[in-house]
Amino acid sequence: MNQEVARTQHAPIDRAFTVLLSPTRRGARLARLLTAAHLGAWELPAQAENAAHIVAELAANAMAHGRVKGRDFQLGLAVRNGTLRIEVTDTRGDSVPPGPGAVKPPEDDAETGRGLLIVEALADHWGIAPGPVPRKTVWAEIDLVR
Repeated sequence: MNQEVARTQHAPIDRAFTVLLSPTRRGARLARLLTAAHLGAWELPAQAENAAHIVAELAANAMAHGRVKGRDFQLGLAVRNGTLRIEVTDTRGDSVPPGPGAVKPPEDDAETGRGLLIVEALADHWGIAPGPVPRKTVWAEIDLVR
């Protein structure tokens, strides 16, 4: 007799976290640490490393290219329908990076310019959402169910 066992895989419970952070090295580091801590608490350790790398790159970009004196950047994490969504929002909507597929590798001896290539490699999807003025959000998604 052939017996089949059906396994039902449930999407993780929906969760969300947002925080405002200073556009400094300390704020970018805290964004990465908070991401790792929340994903651990949400029992998503398999995704924590890639998500922390993505957050580190997006937060570093917010610090370097999206910084406006006196304005913070926002980190958002959300788990919905089997997808982890990472969002970093800054207040420099006029400084928009190249979108998915348009990021060019830097020169071999360049010391910067690889952040969005790392995001593109680690995320299943990513993009840029303008506004509301003066903001922009760079987001990345990681599929939790494969």
